[in-house]
Amino acid sequence: MTHDLVIRNGTIADGTGSELYQSDIAIDGDLVTAIGEVGDKGREEIQADGLVVTPGFIDLHTHLDAQIGWDPLMTSVTWHGVTTVLLGNCGVTFAPCKPDDREFLAGMMETVEDIPKNAIMTGLPWDWESYGDYLNSIERLGPVANVAGLVGHCATRFYVMGERAVEEPATPDEIAKIAQIAGQSVKDGALGFSTNRHLGHLLPDGRCIPGTHAHPDELKAIAKAVGEHGGIMQTVMNFSQVDSEMDLLAEEARLSRGVLFSAVAGPTADSVAHLDKRVTAMRDEGLDVTAVTVPRAGGGVGGLVNDGFWRTRTWNELRKLDFEGRLAAIRDADTRAKLVSEVKADQESAGRTKHWYSMGNDKRPNYTKERHESLLALAEAAGVHPVEIWLKIMLESDGKALFHMRGFNVNLKTLEDLITTDWAMPGLGDAGAHVSQMIDSGWATFVLSHWHRDVGVYSLPEAVRRISAEPARVLGLVDRGTLAAGKKADINVIDIDRVEERQPYIANDFPGGAPRFMQRAVGYKATICNGQVTLRDDEHTGVYSGQVLRNRG
Repeated sequence: MTHDLVIRNGTIADGTGSELYQSDIAIDGDLVTAIGEVGDKGREEIQADGLVVTPGFIDLHTHLDAQIGWDPLMTSVTWHGVTTVLLGNCGVTFAPCKPDDREFLAGMMETVEDIPKNAIMTGLPWDWESYGDYLNSIERLGPVANVAGLVGHCATRFYVMGERAVEEPATPDEIAKIAQIAGQSVKDGALGFSTNRHLGHLLPDGRCIPGTHAHPDELKAIAKAVGEHGGIMQTVMNFSQVDSEMDLLAEEARLSRGVLFSAVAGPTADSVAHLDKRVTAMRDEGLDVTAVTVPRAGGGVGGLVNDGFWRTRTWNELRKLDFEGRLAAIRDADTRAKLVSEVKADQESAGRTKHWYSMGNDKRPNYTKERHESLLALAEAAGVHPVEIWLKIMLESDGKALFHMRGFNVNLKTLEDLITTDWAMPGLGDAGAHVSQMIDSGWATFVLSHWHRDVGVYSLPEAVRRISAEPARVLGLVDRGTLAAGKKADINVIDIDRVEERQPYIANDFPGGAPRFMQRAVGYKATICNGQVTLRDDEHTGVYSGQVLRNRG
């Protein structure tokens, strides 16, 4: 017998958390057909001596809903071992959608997720109304990796209530209709429902997005309808009211198959301990409650290449220039003097830089600098203003330097406390969102390179379990997430000693030439999706073998 593909003599991290072992893996069609000593040849073979073989990684929190329309490669996540992505998080989706509501949903996505409205309107086919039809549309695009989706509260509420959805409470009849559509969407293939109660997510006119202030009875009715078809509830909570929000999560978990929420590590250990107490109590009750958090400080990436700098008259003039024009401007001594003096005139400008950290000049970006290495700390040590250090670094790097502007998960020790709980998984990369402001699509690579290899917080089996088997369990994907005969052949072959991210860079490849950050990786010998090699030696092969993964509940 000849197999389609054989991976030879790899070190297997099978996703279960079990000990590593040496083995071959045979693949036929889209399935793993044998693990052990494979005597038969493969039409293609991958020599994995000295390499680690893992399940494909599952990204539980993306906003690739728009980007997939013009980039079925789904870069940058597919450079980082991800073989399955979950769309539709945070309540913001493009389905269900009446034709007249497209502009509203596109405008909402622009202000909430920094995806240009023009790119959305021109880059998507818009050949759907129901959520099931939306999944059919994605299927026709032929993505490189597997795609699963959540149906969003904003679109569903607006579909039922129109403009009233933004600020008004739903009537009992409207709640029943919203719940019915949510349940039908899950029946038609969505893996669950997402809602967003974060007060900072706003429409273009400054109002909160639909569903932000929905009464708990509305969420409970939705959870019940979703749960009847085996769906989960995903939530971005109102972080100013954590206890009442956790109470609501528990109610949703009792009515649905489970709850997935976005967690943040506060500045002190007490904040994580409080969350741990609340979630542990729910899990002790038998409720399926899981969180996801970005496994490093979350925040923007700023520099001369985008607009990650100050806002004064001369700096704003700089924004109007292209990169070469900006670089020429800061090289001019008179312009530089104006830039410095205007920032110095703002009494609060220095303090804003206490969470700005240079990402370094090496090929690998530095995300783990200590507090004494912040831009503010460097300036204080040198006896100058942070803007002067910033400009010095930009001049020395020919304008290519980048700063990581930490906004949450700032305390890396409390972040470690969070991601070592039983219930908080690394993720929350927001792929496809905030595209010109941040880039965390490489979160899985960071888990392997930093949390496993560099600091040893995770063993390799545990690191792999948290980014493959556990996300698969949350989503109910019983045929993915672990390596075993009969499972789908979503697989990575990785040089664990080399794997790491590369410095982000700007590309103007969105519709209309809109900019976005991209980030490559090294150390991926191969990524296999549904039995076909989609990435080899860190480069895409041109094979698009992803599937739309629909709810089976």
